[in-house]
Amino acid sequence: MESQSLVHPFPPLVCPESRILILGSFPSVKSREQQFFYGHPQNRFWRLLARVYDTKVPETIEEKTALVFAHHLALWDSVGSCTVKGSSDASIRDVVPNDLSRVFSVAPIERILLNGSLSGKTYQRYLEAKTGIPGLVMPSTSPANAAFSLERLAEIWGPYLRV
Repeated sequence: MESQSLVHPFPPLVCPESRILILGSFPSVKSREQQFFYGHPQNRFWRLLARVYDTKVPETIEEKTALVFAHHLALWDSVGSCTVKGSSDASIRDVVPNDLSRVFSVAPIERILLNGSLSGKTYQRYLEAKTGIPGLVMPSTSPANAAFSLERLAEIWGPYLRV
């Protein structure tokens, strides 16, 4: 698979009630195909939210959106454009960060959670000084992060997913 230069293909998921912004790195191939966040079936993001909020795992984009908004969350990615090979964060080069004003112009974000180390590095390098909000780097929900079980992810993420 060759590297591709790509621009983030879909907008942030945010509403005026959003208080916690969760930033991934850059959409996977599956997410780009679906034009929505965490589209790979093995990514544990949606199962994590369902566990933390004690609800069923959302399946449709409408159910996922409703879950995000019901808990005052917003979703986007720290990388706005890059060169990437497939879905591999390790292959990401030529990073241009996303313009977070698209989120902050809609909602009064109070906390920023960074889903994985690349999102954390990108946010801390390019975006944290602009937002003035220290980002909390969380263990990735990616299936590549096999060191963390869903239970362990929920223990770590859970306290920070409440407004």
